[in-house]
Amino acid sequence: MNNQYHTASSNKVTIRHLERLAYVYVRQSSPQQVERNRESHLYQCQLSQRAQELGWSADRIRVIDTDQGLSGRGSQYRDGFQELVTEVSLGHVGIIFGYEVSRLARSNRDWYHLLDLASVFGALIADADGIYDPRQYNDRLLLGLKGTMSEAELHLLKMRLEAGRMNQVRRGAYQQPLPTGLVRLPDGTVVKDPDQQIQHVIGLIFTKFSELGSCRQVLRYLKNEGILLPRHHCAGRNAGELLWKIPTDSTLQSILHNPAYAGAFAYGRRQMDPALRQPQRRGVGRTHRVMDEWLHLQHDVYPAYISWERFLANQEKLRENSTLLMRKKENRRGPAREGSALLQGLAACGLCGARMAVCYKKSHRYRCDNLERRVLGGVCASLHGPSLEEAVVKAFFEALRPAQLDALEAVLNQQSTERALVEKHWQNQLRRAEYEARLAQRQYDAVDPDNRLVAVELEKRWEEKLQTLREIQEQYARHQRRAPVPTLTPEQRAQFQNLSENLPALWNSGAVSPAQQKELLRTLISRVIMKRLAPDQVEARIVWVSGHYTILLTRPPVFCDRDVSGYEEMVERIHELWQSGVTDDIELAARLSDEGYHSARSEGVSSKSVMKIRLKNKWYSTYHQSRNAETVRGYLTVSGLATKLGVKRGRIYRHLSTGLIEPSYLIRRPQGEGWLIKDDPALLATLQKQMNANLHT
Repeated sequence: MNNQYHTASSNKVTIRHLERLAYVYVRQSSPQQVERNRESHLYQCQLSQRAQELGWSADRIRVIDTDQGLSGRGSQYRDGFQELVTEVSLGHVGIIFGYEVSRLARSNRDWYHLLDLASVFGALIADADGIYDPRQYNDRLLLGLKGTMSEAELHLLKMRLEAGRMNQVRRGAYQQPLPTGLVRLPDGTVVKDPDQQIQHVIGLIFTKFSELGSCRQVLRYLKNEGILLPRHHCAGRNAGELLWKIPTDSTLQSILHNPAYAGAFAYGRRQMDPALRQPQRRGVGRTHRVMDEWLHLQHDVYPAYISWERFLANQEKLRENSTLLMRKKENRRGPAREGSALLQGLAACGLCGARMAVCYKKSHRYRCDNLERRVLGGVCASLHGPSLEEAVVKAFFEALRPAQLDALEAVLNQQSTERALVEKHWQNQLRRAEYEARLAQRQYDAVDPDNRLVAVELEKRWEEKLQTLREIQEQYARHQRRAPVPTLTPEQRAQFQNLSENLPALWNSGAVSPAQQKELLRTLISRVIMKRLAPDQVEARIVWVSGHYTILLTRPPVFCDRDVSGYEEMVERIHELWQSGVTDDIELAARLSDEGYHSARSEGVSSKSVMKIRLKNKWYSTYHQSRNAETVRGYLTVSGLATKLGVKRGRIYRHLSTGLIEPSYLIRRPQGEGWLIKDDPALLATLQKQMNANLHT
């Protein structure tokens, strides 16, 4: 810098500026620059010498270098820049030194904020080209242009880097971290991990998920069998090591969701969402995107553990099993659980379309309260489960009959294949433990006995490996003592030859668990939409996986007979039969059942229901009519005679049993309808006289 320019710049420095502090701001954008570009750091620190040349003493100069390795595109992560802004706003800063504008800020928001504060509090800004006063128009204009160019430069650099990265991605030359089970050779070729146990465990995870259909069920299986998961660490103190860890839900989810196991190279599965970014938290803001939003997807790049079709089926199954709120709104079915409700996850409300919940009481019910929760309305429906399931299962069997499914091979080999996989896992684990124990022994034998410091440590490692080997041998022995896998007898094999005919009997025998029954139903049924048409009528619309649907009308049990459809017609029919001479309740119930009528809780009409209806309408039998009447066809009944004599009926019955009334005056009605007595004045006088005499006595 020539003397004339230096003098012009120095004229902007006044006594007022020298009374304040001089700040030197030092920053480099990345840790790699801090480590490799040391000259840039030294050059920026030398700006303190320039401050001394302008008149500041060494004790009045502050160097801020806490933002080393941080990008200048935002100030939320830069504590040093925040400190500088605070000091300017307090009026403590006379001049700010920076190598160039890009060292202070790459964002116009941060840059103009600093310029505004410097203009208000009278602070100068200096870079390699000169000294600027933000209060002066020309200097403010020049500083604004430099800030704009700095931000544009950052955008261009970012765009070039991103374009170069995407070009590598499209060419297939971009190397991203590989999951456990895949390794990259020195020449860049990706192969499966040569460790057979790692391959076996990863393959076992995908096999069990295809069988069980739930990540939680796979996790429970691995823990019950004592199977550990291999994990290669890329960073941290265990970087480069293979560790066997206890399986967790998050680990299984990462394996099942990773397309690399299907041989696909995927870039952009997690992308930054600016709306979710939070200050001081760099990792926040990255979200998982759906497959359609991935930036690049290329098949057949890596050796595959599963096919791409199987990977897509697994993703759909995981989405169906999701219990998140957003998944519930999409009417996902969820995993098939062990409860007795066979339509769990399949039942949908016919009023609002939401997935129905299951309530387990004496008999489980399907309930929907979506409208009640959302708009404070009533409960959509609460439907009897067993009656609905009986109709749906019957339709399922009818749909199976033409298909003649043959699941013999899967039934015969399922348990034996599972046992073989677990057996192979334990053999691999035992061989690994034996190898590590022999390796520790060789290392101990190879050390100089006089080197006790090393020998003691190697002996300790050898003992640990031997202890691990003994534990694995004991666990393997316990595994071998388990009961052998049962095999099917020839008679059982013959039964499974025609599944469509034998499945109903097998279904009702208890050999098929509720979870397996649900999985079978889901192979053909997509949804079952339920709607109550009447108190005792529910419409079940079965939507098959093909898109077709079947409408069924089911009749759930109701509380009372008045809620039964056609109740009034049934009452009229009982009256008609009664008037025609059919007076027996059992016979009435049988005829009504044959004509299609039914009671509240039975398929037909019970005699008890008939009796209740008859008594309610006062349709009494001949016996009851004669028992309550006083005369029948000119004869006195027991009640009539008791009325004329002024006594109770019990006394008349005693006279009848003792023979006080002569048989010539009596008529015995058939079928137990009671006694009839002649209305004879002489008989009445005799009876009255005897009763008065008895009363006098």
